[in-house]
Amino acid sequence: MSAAVDTKVDLGGISLRNPVLTASGTFGYGTELAPFLDLTRIGGFVAKSLTPQPRIGNPPPRIAEAPAGMLNAISLENVGVEAFVRDKLPALPDGVTVIASVFGTEPAHYAEVCKRLAGVPRVAGVEVNASCPHVKAGGIEFGQDPRALAELVRTVKRATGQPVLVKLSPNVTSIAEMARVCEGEGADGLSLVNAVQAMDVDVARRRTVLRNGLGGLSGPAIRPIALRMVWQAAQAVSIPICGIGGIMTAEDAVKFLLCGAVAVQVGTANYLDPAAAGRIADGIAEYAAEQGFPRVIDLVGALESW
Repeated sequence: MSAAVDTKVDLGGISLRNPVLTASGTFGYGTELAPFLDLTRIGGFVAKSLTPQPRIGNPPPRIAEAPAGMLNAISLENVGVEAFVRDKLPALPDGVTVIASVFGTEPAHYAEVCKRLAGVPRVAGVEVNASCPHVKAGGIEFGQDPRALAELVRTVKRATGQPVLVKLSPNVTSIAEMARVCEGEGADGLSLVNAVQAMDVDVARRRTVLRNGLGGLSGPAIRPIALRMVWQAAQAVSIPICGIGGIMTAEDAVKFLLCGAVAVQVGTANYLDPAAAGRIADGIAEYAAEQGFPRVIDLVGALESW
């Protein structure tokens, strides 16, 4: 990483040593991939979404390859917030920035998780998963209904004093409208986008590839969609944005910064290369140095118009 470049950014009150996080659901609870990547080399990671009680996911098949990406319908399987605080957090190395993703089938469930996490010193902030594309109760319905989203953000803000990021769905008519709803209810930042709702078919068996039918499409296939939505949201709100969607290289990440994202999350790339996020963080600093930017933050919104 270039020592001449200041890589620090602030994501809605969460201080990051560099703008690269790993996305919820793709990096476990941190310890699984720690043997492959020094977690202090990246800005931090977003842990698997947590529910009040342990949750069993969908039956397999629940993950499949797709053109330029992958489909998944894991359905937020997790150990529950108590086991996360008791077992998972203490196992992490010192100096790792952890953002806890929270989920529930109703706002009160989100609030319950947030209250349990409040005051836990190793948790730097929470990311509200308001947009899971393959959960039948909760999930995407919050991210598609402005009134439901407003109630959810309002409830979470009352339940915690920690920085609150809201993860938005791409499966909407206007991402700018949803971003403004979150800002209006006091969200400290946004994460966008979650996976695109999608499906595929096995013609030999005349069945959907995923047992759940619908899943979330992630990977490079959705990157142009995600870039468009980050750019639109950045024009609509003043709170910081964390860009997500098909980031495989440092160049991909820089695109999100130029479109207005303060930070990025690496997701599907982790399945191909567990050390991808570190490589991307180094590459962003190298790009900034080559382009004459003394700080990575100076890249944010630096997209030139024709």
